[in-house]
Amino acid sequence: MYSQKFGILILLLSVLIGACGSTQQITESDEIPLNKTTQATLWVQNAAEYTAITTQSYNTAQRMLPLSLEDSFWTASLNQQENENHLSLPPAIIMDIDETVLDNSPFQARMIKQNKAFNIADWNAWCNEANADPVSGALEFTNFAAENGVAIFYISNRSYEVEDATRKNLIEKGFPVSDSIDTIMSNGEEPDWNSSKVERRKVVEENYRILMAFGDDLNDFLHAKGITQDKRAALVEENANKFGRMWFVLPNPVYGSWEDALFDFEDDLTEDEQNSILQERLNSKNN
Repeated sequence: MYSQKFGILILLLSVLIGACGSTQQITESDEIPLNKTTQATLWVQNAAEYTAITTQSYNTAQRMLPLSLEDSFWTASLNQQENENHLSLPPAIIMDIDETVLDNSPFQARMIKQNKAFNIADWNAWCNEANADPVSGALEFTNFAAENGVAIFYISNRSYEVEDATRKNLIEKGFPVSDSIDTIMSNGEEPDWNSSKVERRKVVEENYRILMAFGDDLNDFLHAKGITQDKRAALVEENANKFGRMWFVLPNPVYGSWEDALFDFEDDLTEDEQNSILQERLNSKNN
């Protein structure tokens, strides 16, 4: 889930943010060990702007929902756009979980304070606590959609082994979770359900008209694994009319596939090679 190898990236970005903004720069100390995600985690947990962005996304979606329900041709699914088999299907919305409906920044704060990198044991322990709070705006929107007859499907790359705890977390925080069908679709729950989410989306698309999709990663909307930054940018441009209308991206500066895309998904680069690429990626408009 979290990338563990790009400390240089966030350190460079932190220097830039500190130089051009008023956010206090965090440096290595006994209290707060230097960590590549410190600045981003502080922003998520403290910036009113972060709350404003997520609230804005969900408010916009709530205003669009009645229109999507009325228009039987409306679909947020690329597969369904290729045919008209979805016209008579009941409506549904597909949601990512982490950093889309549930806020895991306390977990990241723990890793920073304990001077630890992401690891699956600590991550699963956090998930099993079932105590992540809602991302601002998510609870109100999902309940509004459910009250209007829309099924909510949560497609998450959390492991199937923490699905029960995830279900408990969602229910206890007030999210609509069906008690008659499985609407939480976890990584590894079925043999062909992997991190790409493509197969899981297909299962929902076969039975529901997809009104909207929500996520913090491009792969929450279409297949974008292992492709270059240029191709990712082209996909965004190609689907520009969907964002803010039927596709809603939540901000996540802490982790995501955007990190791997910086290096064109090459995982055998030396630190010097990574640093050289990062220098090229920093566009200063000077040369």
